[in-house]
Amino acid sequence: MTGRKGRQPTGWAARLSARPSLGSRSVAGQVFALQAVIVLLLITAAAAALVAQARYDSQRDARHRSLAAAEAFAHAPGLPAALARPDPTTELQPLADAARRGSGVDFVSVLSPGGVRYTDSRPDLIGKRAPGDLSRALAGQAFTESFEGAPSDAVRAVVPVRDARGAVVGLVATGIEVENVSGTVSDQLPLLLGAAAGALLLGTGGAALVSRRLRRQTHGLGAADMDRMNEHHEAVLHAVREGVLIIGADGRLALANDEARRLLGLPLDAEHRHVTDLGLDPGTTELLLSGRVVTDEVHLAGDRLLAVNVRPTKPYAGQPAGSVMTLRDSTELAALSGRAEVARGRLQLLYDAGVRIGTTLDVVRTAEELSEVAVPRFADFVTVELLEPVLRGEEPPRSTGGYTEMRRAAMTGVRSDQPLQPVGDVIRFIVSTAPMASALEAGRAVLAPDLNRAMGWRAQDPAGTRVALDYGLHSLISVPLQARGVVLGMANFWRAADTPDPFDEEDLSFAEELAARAAVSIDNARRYTREHATAVTLQRSLLPRVLPDLSAVDVAFRYLPAEAGVGGDWFDVIPLPGARVALVVGDVVGHGVHAAATMGRLRTAVHNFSTLDLPPDELLGHLDELINRIDQSEAGAGPDEGVPVGPGGGAGGPGRDPAGAPGMGGEADESAPVTGATCLYAVYDPVSGRCVMASAGHPGPVLVHPDGRVEYVELPTGLPLGVGGMPFEAAELTLPEASRLVLFTDGLVEDRHLDFDTGLGLLTAALARPGRSPEESCADVLDALLSPTPSDDIALLVADARRLDPDRIAEWEVPGEPSAVSRVRNAGSAQLAAWGLDDIAFTTELILSELVTNAIRYGSAPVRVRLLRDRGLICEVSDGSSTSPHLRYAATTDEGGRGLFLVAQYAERWGVRYTDRGKVIWAELPLTGGAEPPAPAAPDLDALEDLAW
Repeated sequence: MTGRKGRQPTGWAARLSARPSLGSRSVAGQVFALQAVIVLLLITAAAAALVAQARYDSQRDARHRSLAAAEAFAHAPGLPAALARPDPTTELQPLADAARRGSGVDFVSVLSPGGVRYTDSRPDLIGKRAPGDLSRALAGQAFTESFEGAPSDAVRAVVPVRDARGAVVGLVATGIEVENVSGTVSDQLPLLLGAAAGALLLGTGGAALVSRRLRRQTHGLGAADMDRMNEHHEAVLHAVREGVLIIGADGRLALANDEARRLLGLPLDAEHRHVTDLGLDPGTTELLLSGRVVTDEVHLAGDRLLAVNVRPTKPYAGQPAGSVMTLRDSTELAALSGRAEVARGRLQLLYDAGVRIGTTLDVVRTAEELSEVAVPRFADFVTVELLEPVLRGEEPPRSTGGYTEMRRAAMTGVRSDQPLQPVGDVIRFIVSTAPMASALEAGRAVLAPDLNRAMGWRAQDPAGTRVALDYGLHSLISVPLQARGVVLGMANFWRAADTPDPFDEEDLSFAEELAARAAVSIDNARRYTREHATAVTLQRSLLPRVLPDLSAVDVAFRYLPAEAGVGGDWFDVIPLPGARVALVVGDVVGHGVHAAATMGRLRTAVHNFSTLDLPPDELLGHLDELINRIDQSEAGAGPDEGVPVGPGGGAGGPGRDPAGAPGMGGEADESAPVTGATCLYAVYDPVSGRCVMASAGHPGPVLVHPDGRVEYVELPTGLPLGVGGMPFEAAELTLPEASRLVLFTDGLVEDRHLDFDTGLGLLTAALARPGRSPEESCADVLDALLSPTPSDDIALLVADARRLDPDRIAEWEVPGEPSAVSRVRNAGSAQLAAWGLDDIAFTTELILSELVTNAIRYGSAPVRVRLLRDRGLICEVSDGSSTSPHLRYAATTDEGGRGLFLVAQYAERWGVRYTDRGKVIWAELPLTGGAEPPAPAAPDLDALEDLAW
């Protein structure tokens, strides 16, 4: 490629060698510059290290000298006595100067325990306090330090002076100023710099000699030029897929690249041999020696058809022209064209697989899509087996082998009559050498090109395999379905008599690619199934399974999840004191685990707030405030940092998990805010028939009158929960006796195929049917409105309102005097006798006495007593005061304070609720006498009237 010795190179080689040889672009120049830089860096680093070491040694020597001088002076005889005299300076200053000159330090100072100088090398400092921290020396510890400050920076040593009793009576401070320490190092710099300069000259000279030698060998070429020469040489000899022969004028082979050697079968020592000695066919030999110019002339070389081109070379360095021949294998080009067509078909099949596999989130259907897409373009029959946990949506075991059985999930073939086991059968792998077991063990596809010779497969089921062979199955590829490193199942591709060609190695790679794509879709479907099952389980655990049996209402309900999965709709029926009941329905925007979990949190919060017996509007206000605090704590933001999200941006919306499957709103939504939830809360009192309700962005209820007339109750609709900023308003209405209240979520009347107004019309028609029970009414509504594939959750609550019979209610006005307690107690006892509740008369009288006594003493008028006979006996005492009683434990010496404690012990439950003009203290007892708390003796009821709370 370059000129031989004594010859001038030509062509591109001449242009490269014509570049300046001493430039920085040449390899020699770059090596010289690199060596010079390295030498300079090493010398600089060595000099810096020597300077640093010298500085360190000088400072260490200064510390030692200062400490030695200070200790020697501090332990000098007579020093403690001199310090005790009235004028220590006169006696010690000459001694300190002599010690300073003798030890070579810059100053020797004798200090009082307070740090005042008695002596110093500078007389103007005598009598002044020495700066710095001297506490360690005063504590009896000698130390050295690098002192910075007035009068100068120095390396200082401080040593305590002790008297005969060991007490510190003074200090000795000696030191060497920093500028004198640095001067020692500066004295060594000329020697260091001289040595560095000499080393630099020697290193640079050596680098110059090396670069000069390298410049001769590389002819002054740069690195890019040499790389280009090497790449050209490698490309000609090895990389190009075209044979190249260069024949000299003497008929000898000057150069042959690897492709030419392969196509012509040239020996290893072919170069420099004559063309006639290369063993070529006569036609090719004649063409090389003729010197003719040839373009794409076809020659036979063994079993190959070669397209040959011949061109003469230019004269070079006085040598006569030769010839250059290029060869192309047209046989391989034809084969490559056929393989390209096959590859194009395979790519199209992979594209179709990406479109057709995974269209649903059903595991079995995804397996069927895999089998359908491969028949008949790749295989005649395809079977797919999956592990049992995968079919159930569970996580498969993380094992690299040892799977002994799977269940056939899908099978597709070119003909309906086939010899393979049907879908649903358990496929067992009991022979380790069978292709299926081998593929599972190895974790990759296994090819059995001839099933007649696959003894492991035949031994697994001799009778069945004999039938399969007679049918015409002759070739098999078994591929494990793996995703995230976990085996999900297996795909088997079979060829029968319809495709006589067996599978080959290229088919093996394609089958692995096809199975890998299908495995991801199957795993997505499995994970969706698992997420769906998790969400369903969570939701079922959070929704009420059985509603309480109440006298106030007769209730029926329905809950239907959306097609996309479970969501955040909920309902509830909560018993309240005084035979009242709370009806609740709510909706959390979105679907999935997060929506269900959010629903559970809201339902629990409503239950907790309902125990406070708050009005509906106040309860929704507390719920809204709670959600705001939850959002702020989960987002890590302060009260002013959260950005409210409207109903369209609620939590729990469907997403896609990292693998690409539509998620259930799981981990990716864990930090989503709760905003977007709506709620309707209604409280019904069966005594008065009053119903108080409030809404937080939720549709109002439907009131069905006894005559079948349907009325949509209009409520002051507040903002959804979590948005905040506006108070909620309550509405009150009186429900006619035998009327029906219907609460629902918007998914019932609004769908992608049903607008809101049309849905309300269908709901009205379904509810207007007379004589229907709540259960029948629920069925009527769903029959009229339920879509085959609902896009949103549906919650429906139908409650028939009942009134408490007047003969189950007893009320008395109580005068504000203590003597009225006994009359109320007697009246209550008589009422219990009329109701046939003598078993609980004593307990009731005790509770009435305590509650009425408390109302008279600590409450305000009017005081009223009401007894309600429901499923339990409810005793209510109301007064005009809002002061709440508190349960406490009275000491043995207290005269009162036990009344509320007795009520809590004897009542099944008790509590306080507030009204617009006071409060009501209530206690509930079972209708039959139960086990009472043990007491030493029956208390005197009249005496109990005097007990204070």
